[in-house]
Amino acid sequence: MKRIMGVYDVDPFYADRFADFANQREQIPFTVVAFNSITRMEAFAKEQPLELLLIGDEVDKGHLSQIKVAQIIRLSESREISGEDLPVIYKYQASDAVLREVMACYQVQPEKIPPVAVGIKSVVMGVYSPVNRCGKTGFSLTLGQIFARESRTLFLSLEEYSGLSRLMGIIHETSLSDLIYEYRQGTYTRMGLGAVVHNWGGLDYIPPVAYGEDLAEIQGGELAGLIGQIAAEGVYDVIVVDIGHLGRGMEPLLELCNVIYTPAKEDCVSTAKMEEWKEYLIRSGRPYLWERVRILKLPRPGAVWQTETYLEQLLWGEMGDFIRNLLKGQEGGKR
Repeated sequence: MKRIMGVYDVDPFYADRFADFANQREQIPFTVVAFNSITRMEAFAKEQPLELLLIGDEVDKGHLSQIKVAQIIRLSESREISGEDLPVIYKYQASDAVLREVMACYQVQPEKIPPVAVGIKSVVMGVYSPVNRCGKTGFSLTLGQIFARESRTLFLSLEEYSGLSRLMGIIHETSLSDLIYEYRQGTYTRMGLGAVVHNWGGLDYIPPVAYGEDLAEIQGGELAGLIGQIAAEGVYDVIVVDIGHLGRGMEPLLELCNVIYTPAKEDCVSTAKMEEWKEYLIRSGRPYLWERVRILKLPRPGAVWQTETYLEQLLWGEMGDFIRNLLKGQEGGKR
C-alpha cells in the first residue's frame, strides 16, 4: 500500500489541485490527501499515519502536535526564506516543480519505499542508428509523445547535446547526471527518480546530462543497469531511449531494448555503415540483437520550423503520421 502524503493549506483549492495532480504521477509512491481543516486531518491520522505533510505559511506547526507524521515540509508564499526550521518549498510554481522539490527534500531510506507489483516491467524501446543526421532525435521525441497519450511513458536522451532545454523552453536544474551519480553511489531510489522527472505535454522525461563528459565517463553496463532498474519497477508502461553514439561498450543498452528502431538513409555511405554495424553485432556474438532492429526510412523534414513549436509540429506532421501508421502495422521498417 502506498504511503500517505497530506497537504494542508488555508487555500483549500490549492491543496485539492495539488493532490489531484500528484495522484496522477505514477512514479511517486504516495497517495496524496488534501485536508481543509486540522480537525479532519487529526481524525484521518488516527486511522492512517502520515508519512509526509505539506503545510502552508499560515499554519502554526504547534497546532499539529496531535498529528502523527514522519516529516513536515513548509509551502512558502515567498521565495525569500529565512529562519525556518523545516524544509521549505516555494508554493507558487508549477506543480511538477513543487513535486520534484518535495521528493528531493523527503528523507527516505531505501527500505521504506513500497515494493512494486511483481511481474510488471516497462517495455524499453531503443532508437539508435550508426548513420548521422537521419532524424533519430525527432523520431524519438515524437514516438514518446504518441505513446504518452495512452500509456505511462518515460523519455530519456543519451545524446551529449540533445537540445531539449531549448526545444521545450525550460531550464532544468536537475538532470540524468544526478540520477547517474545516485546509481553509482548505490543510493538510487524511486524518490530520486521523482526528483528529476519533468513533464512536457503529458510525456515524462529525464533531462539529459548537464555535461557531455558525464556520458563519456560512464560505462554502458552502468547506464543499462540504471535504466533496467527503472524498467523493473514497472512505474512506466514504456521507456523510450534516444541512444547516442555507442562508445565504451554501450551494447548492454541494446540488450535491454525490446525493439531497436533504426532510422537510415538510402545513400551508399549509409548502407555501408548499416552493413558494418550488422557485421559487428554478428562478430561480437550478438546476432540476436539484429533481430530486434527495425530499419526505418523516415519522412523528409519540411520547411524550417520554429523552435517553440517544433515538437508539436513533429507530433501532428508527417513524422507523427508515420509513427502512428508504424505502430498500427500499416507501415514499418524494412530489413
